[in-house]
Amino acid sequence: MVILLRKRDVLLTVFFCCFFAGLSAVLWKGTSLPAFSPAGEEPVIVIVDPGHGGEDGGAVSAEGVKESQLNLEISLRLNDLLRFAGQRTVMTRMEDVSTCDEGLNTIRQRKVSDLKNRVALVNEQTPAVLLSIHQNSLPSSPATHGAQAFYNRQEGAEALAESIQSALNAAANTENGKRAGKIPDSIYLMKNITAPGILVECGFLSNSAETGQLQDPAYQLRLASAIAAGYLRGAYETS
Repeated sequence: MVILLRKRDVLLTVFFCCFFAGLSAVLWKGTSLPAFSPAGEEPVIVIVDPGHGGEDGGAVSAEGVKESQLNLEISLRLNDLLRFAGQRTVMTRMEDVSTCDEGLNTIRQRKVSDLKNRVALVNEQTPAVLLSIHQNSLPSSPATHGAQAFYNRQEGAEALAESIQSALNAAANTENGKRAGKIPDSIYLMKNITAPGILVECGFLSNSAETGQLQDPAYQLRLASAIAAGYLRGAYETS
């Protein structure tokens, strides 16, 4: 019997082998049972949040690329990697839709409802960590590029963001390493959740070259892998 494998399948298989070889090197501390939660406690639920969705496309590039779809594509890959690594996960959305309640008349009402529902979903999970995936845009500076992690004020968030940022710098920001930043209280979702929250701006849609990269499935996988590895390393080190 001859088994035919597509080039993409072979590459993905090689990637997963490399991912876990690297992950083992990062997490291995000389114990046969590396734990991401302290002994006796419930395992953390990682909530993967593709920002925006549905009629709320978020930022839009000059070429018409919507942030919401890129957020979803990267988040689905991130969710798969985390689950493959044994993490419990929940996604706020798995399609290009809003999470708002039905029957609302205005865009403003639907956006407010969407954010409140995301907050409620996060706060229903205990213990939890939020990984919210977004894209940046700065039309006044089209050369600006790179991925950056931000953290809310909940305990443990800063350390996780720094770990994720370190992985992003190695994977995507090889020429312009960035530092994790604090999320201002004006960001409703991050202000109102009770869990540690990390918001990852994966790139700039105002940069045409980076917009092209962000549409590439291989680059999306690279970003998702960096976020997953950074999260797992940070979770291990703080457990």
